[in-house]
Amino acid sequence: MDYESWIELAGRVIDASGVATVVIGAIAATVFAVLRAVRRQGPVYRPFRRFLGRSILLGLELLVAADIIRTVAVTPTLGSVAVLAGIVLIRTFLSFSLELEITGRWPWQKVPANAEASDDAP
Repeated sequence: MDYESWIELAGRVIDASGVATVVIGAIAATVFAVLRAVRRQGPVYRPFRRFLGRSILLGLELLVAADIIRTVAVTPTLGSVAVLAGIVLIRTFLSFSLELEITGRWPWQKVPANAEASDDAP
């Protein structure tokens, strides 16, 4: 296997990891939401939305990493870099939008002191 084949394989593996992250996260969020609803353990929608949003954000990060690896390491032409820039721009916008929806604040804003303890809850 030559260098380009290894890079392409790495990109595909990271791509598959990104897709798997979104799919598994969506399934897990749904299972936790159903269990929470059946057990009547409090609100269902907001924790479901937060869990799902975090899964999508992590999946997007992996997909961007795979695009960067394949574009920069294998085919660094001006056209491919321009396409990569567009993809990264769109995915960055989606990430910021999801972060705002999940947490209610922009990524660069400080976390309120009372919100840090509940930030890791699904």
